[in-house]
Order: sequence, then structure tokens, then C-alpha cells
Amino acid sequence: MKLSITKKVDRLFSEWDKKNSPGCALAVVRDGKIIYKRGYGAANLEHGIPISPATVFDIGSTSKQFVAASVALLARDGKLSLDDNIRKYLPEMPEYKYAVTIRHLLHHTSGIRDYLTLMALAGLRYENEYPDEEIIGLIAQQKDLNFPPGEEFLYCNSGYLLLAEIVKRVSGSSMRAFAEKRIFSPLGMKATHFNDDFSTIVKNRATGYAADNGGFKISMSIFDVVGDGAVHTTVEDLFRWDQNFYNNSLGGYGQGFIEEITAPGSLNNGEKLGYAFGLFTAPYRGLRMVCHGGAWMGYRAEMLRLPQHKFSVICLSNLSAMNPTTLAKDVADIYLAGLFPEQKDRSTPEGALSSSFHKADLKGKSGLYFSAQTAGIIEFTEKENRLILEISGTMYKLAPGNRSRFTCSGNRLYAEFKSPPLSACNEVLICPERGRPAVYRQLPPVHVNSKMLREYAGEYYCAELETSYRIAEEGGKLALGRKNCPKEILTLAARDLLKGAWMSLAFTRGRKKEVSGFALGAGRVKNIIFLKSGGQ
Repeated sequence: MKLSITKKVDRLFSEWDKKNSPGCALAVVRDGKIIYKRGYGAANLEHGIPISPATVFDIGSTSKQFVAASVALLARDGKLSLDDNIRKYLPEMPEYKYAVTIRHLLHHTSGIRDYLTLMALAGLRYENEYPDEEIIGLIAQQKDLNFPPGEEFLYCNSGYLLLAEIVKRVSGSSMRAFAEKRIFSPLGMKATHFNDDFSTIVKNRATGYAADNGGFKISMSIFDVVGDGAVHTTVEDLFRWDQNFYNNSLGGYGQGFIEEITAPGSLNNGEKLGYAFGLFTAPYRGLRMVCHGGAWMGYRAEMLRLPQHKFSVICLSNLSAMNPTTLAKDVADIYLAGLFPEQKDRSTPEGALSSSFHKADLKGKSGLYFSAQTAGIIEFTEKENRLILEISGTMYKLAPGNRSRFTCSGNRLYAEFKSPPLSACNEVLICPERGRPAVYRQLPPVHVNSKMLREYAGEYYCAELETSYRIAEEGGKLALGRKNCPKEILTLAARDLLKGAWMSLAFTRGRKKEVSGFALGAGRVKNIIFLKSGGQ
């Protein structure tokens, strides 16, 4: 018996379509109408409240497009220029060697370090005990950038926090009030707001959850910073926002406004990015796709638009283990079957082993790899005829497509090994779904002894984070201690290079070859300097 389209969609979400499970709300949009909407699972497990299309969710980074649109409105109002130096509005920011502009913040090309990563490194909890000024002060305390502005793309939450502050200072209104007046109210988005006070009672809000020992635990934010996230909304309200991209009614600026906020940015060398104003732009199976996901605490979100077919999928979840991005694409595949210029290769089910795969293809690929480009360390391990890739504490299960290329389920990234190897060590190109590819070189095994480990033991201080790290030798291993964090075992990846769970420490030496400090790298933060107590 042939299943209907809606039955096929419901089957995608059947795992969560239960009274005792968190789930998601879904809206499918085509030609100006919601053609299918429903909820799956529970909005609140304690009271047995089901999810519906009117349920309110925290949409995390999907919020960024509303901050970007607010900045674009102010620019069209003549209140600011996108090419203004941000110090015009944020004089507390350092005067870096190169000017950082509002446009750099919008496109994640500023080089400014990510504040959420900085907070984690400084041992600051994501709790409502720091005023906005203190968080901005932490960003302003950084004396260096990850890279010169405009030279690279690196997703950065700091940029959108600073953009929200610029909106506040230029308009004289909070980000919440400005967005309500200029975007949400004009579009009739009555259930939408920037939640700048976690203690506010939000009608119809879903509780956020995370998996816990075969069940679930509450995972909610008590952090009031807005800009990089914090919009609370429904799939029905986001439909109204979605439709404004086809017939703009904001600010009286017509479709020119939409063209501006969906136009990809570019690097200094002219290379086009896959990022516009708080929106990713990328091809999907031969069609242009405009989208942005979100992830914060127990919430996950995706809003995906295929303008050529006036088709969108909005999926908002209250379970951190869900992947609305993959699910939204699966929904699109069902509704637009046969309409994509590039069809999926279904000869091998996703995640299954290729018929050309040989176990020997995995030989020699396990181990640690270092990239001078990212200053990061990754690790490959072999398990059940798969390669497991660890990047900054996140695990990706890779299936081999051929003898040199391994792909993550959902095509979020792939790893391509140089074959045949050009040297005694493997080199691998890591290509993330979003961001720039980077080459990593395999590190040879290190023969560790106690004398070598003791060289790195000691107390280290970072002025930019105002915190100390302590490294100690314990039972033939190095243990890292830092504020508000459990003890962490460090791995000696190479001489003067240590790997933590999600960070790398590249050590420096003084004139007498003694260890003097280290430069820390952690994904969206590069080259944070720690000096050893008594070092120069």
C-alpha cells in the first residue's frame, strides 16, 4: 500500500510522536500557505502537555537573522553604515591593527573571539549573574583577533551579541523592543519576542529537555544575553516571517531590503561566502537554499527555504538529541520528490558501507592529526568498520564512500585522505558543511616519560581571561585543573603540543629552553596566551 505524503512525513518523526517523549513542531509551507502542520511529542512531560503548531520554542541561533534584519533596517533608516568601524558605537572595544566593521560582524568575518567559548575557558557559567556590560567587557578584553578582519569566515556568537548592543545604542531601545516594533508587530508575530529575562512567564512555551540515563532531564537557559540567540517563537509565527521574503512589508523598503539581507558576503580576496545576514545560503540538490539552524540548551531549530519552489520547512524541537536540519531536508525530499535538478544517489542507503569498501582502507588512519591552519588537533579512531572523528569534543561517525573519502551521516562534513600518501604520515582534508576546509597532518606516536611530563607541570595565567590553569603530573599522566571544571587529562600529541577534550595547548620555551607558557586554541578561539608563573 502506497503511503500518502503526510504519512511519510509522520513516519520521519515517529520516534518522538509519543506522550512520554519531547519532540517538535513542524510547518511545511508552499506557495504562500502552510500545507501541513502538526506537533509530535510532549511540550511538557510533567503535565503531559502535547506539542502543537502554537507551542513556543527557544530557537537559538536561528534568532540571528532578526538581529541582522534590525541592523539592515537601521542602515536603511540612515542611522548607521554597514561599513562603520564598530568602535564608533562600541568605544570600549580595542583599537586592533585592522578596523572591524559592522559588515564583518554580520558575515562572521571579524576575527573576534567567540564569547561563549571565552566564558567556558574562563570558567564562567552560562547563568544570569553577569550583566551585558561584563560579557562585552570580556570580549573587549581580548587583545588580539583570531585573524585579520575579512580574511576568513569563522562562525562567531560575539559578533551578533555586539550587533544587538549596537542596535540598542543606536535606536535607544532594547533589542527586544526594537524587534517588536519594527519586525514582529508589523508582521503579526504575536507569539514572538527576544527573551531578555529568563524569569518571564511565556505562555505555551515548551520545556527544553536532554537525554538522561534512558530518560530525560530538563535543560533550560537561565542566561539573559540576547543577539546571538534568545528569540522565542512558534512555527506559525515563523511562517509569517518566511512569507515576508517574497513580499517585504518592513520599513517601506520593498524587495531591495530582502535582496540585501539574502546576498552572501565575501572575503577580502573577493571569495563569496555561504553566509548572508544571519542566513546561510547554499545549494541543496541543485536548488538554492536559504536557512539557519539553532541549538541552545535543550532546544534545536531549523528554518529552511527553497525560494525557487516557494517552499519552506520549519522544524522546532525541545530535545537536544534531535537534528531538525536533517529532518527538514528529509521533509523537503518527500514533498519535492522528482523536482530536484540533482537527485540523491540511493544505491547505498545513507550511513551504509559502500560495496567498494575494504577493511584495509581503515589501516593506518587512526591517530592524532594537527592543522597549522586551524591550530587544532583532531583524532580518528576505528570502531566497527567505521572511522570516528573527534573535533573539539564532538564525535562524528564516518562511513567510507570510497578508499580515501569518508562521509558523516547527513553529509555534515567529510574527510578526504591524500592517496597515495605524499609522505610517511597521512594528510587529510576536513571539509565541514559550513566553513572552510582545512588540511590536517598525522602526528607520529610520542614516547612519553615522567621527565618529559614534568616539564609542562605548573601554574599558568591568562590576563585576557583573568584566570589560571594548573597542570600536574598524576600517575604518569598530565591533569589540567581550571575554575568550575572537573579535572581533565591531557594527551601529549607531540613535543610541546598537548590535546585536551576540546582544546589544544601549544607550548613556548624561553632562552634556556625552559617551558615559558602556551597558546591555547579551542575552535572559535585561537591563540589565547597563558604564561607560566615565573616565566617571561
